Amino acid sequence: MMNVTVENFDAEVVDASMHTPVLVDFWAPWCGPCKVIGPLLEKIETAYAGRFKLVKIDSDEQQELSQAFGIRSIPTCVLMYQGKPVDGFTGALPEGQIKEFLDKHLPAGDVLEAEVTSVEVSDAPAADDPVAIEEALHQAVLKNPDDEDARFDYIKHLLLAGRDDDGKVAFAPVIAKAAHVRKFDSLQRWMNAIDFAADRADLTGATASFDEKIALNKRDFDTRFAKAQTLMAAQNWVGAMDELLEILMRDKSWADDLARKTFIAILDIIEPPKVKVADGQIPPADPTVATYRRRLSSVILS
Repeated sequence: MMNVTVENFDAEVVDASMHTPVLVDFWAPWCGPCKVIGPLLEKIETAYAGRFKLVKIDSDEQQELSQAFGIRSIPTCVLMYQGKPVDGFTGALPEGQIKEFLDKHLPAGDVLEAEVTSVEVSDAPAADDPVAIEEALHQAVLKNPDDEDARFDYIKHLLLAGRDDDGKVAFAPVIAKAAHVRKFDSLQRWMNAIDFAADRADLTGATASFDEKIALNKRDFDTRFAKAQTLMAAQNWVGAMDELLEILMRDKSWADDLARKTFIAILDIIEPPKVKVADGQIPPADPTVATYRRRLSSVILS
């Protein structure tokens, strides 16, 4: 049984899960049910003789990892394979149910049922083949985990596809870098917006409610930012940037520059990769990105 932190998460969970399923147990010292299920998991790991690896994450000490996985209660167990979450459960299940859970994903042999076939991906996957694109992006991260651009593109792909949990798992190894790597900071802001909107199932209704409050007070920046986050979570990038500009036009430094930083995060997210075309030239900037960069500069410098 291994105690995992942000520092060794990539090696002990992501890399290890490429060949052996990893069961991640989120716990805390004060949690009574955690003290019940912990010994059971260790007993089962021994009995299963290498069919899976057990690791533990102290949710209090490793809050960044807990947030990345969206942990809301403990104990919570997440089964990882091939760098991705396969399934999970919450609460101190009895030994029999834990074994049933594991047996569902650990048939005789070394691979999970989820991996029935492998995908062969060329160096240049077809633009209309999302499975091949994802595999190519994933392989790029596996080959060079320190390639920040590759990881950004992979996480962005997952989040655009609505696979928030997978995106958070892929982001977990670089959480600590978000404070000083702008692209990772941008992803963190996007995931914060997704989490903010998670409890608002009716995004259209939520937006209408925001509009009613804003109509009463144009300088209600908290509500404007909440609306921008909701639009950002729904991938309505232009709508979110328009709302952030409304804040910036009235107060450029509101909330420690929060509106500007979030605006820049959206530009980072929607900007296409800078790839060269056949003649070796970099194609012109995306018109939406170019337009909104100009609008931001105009507001900031006015």
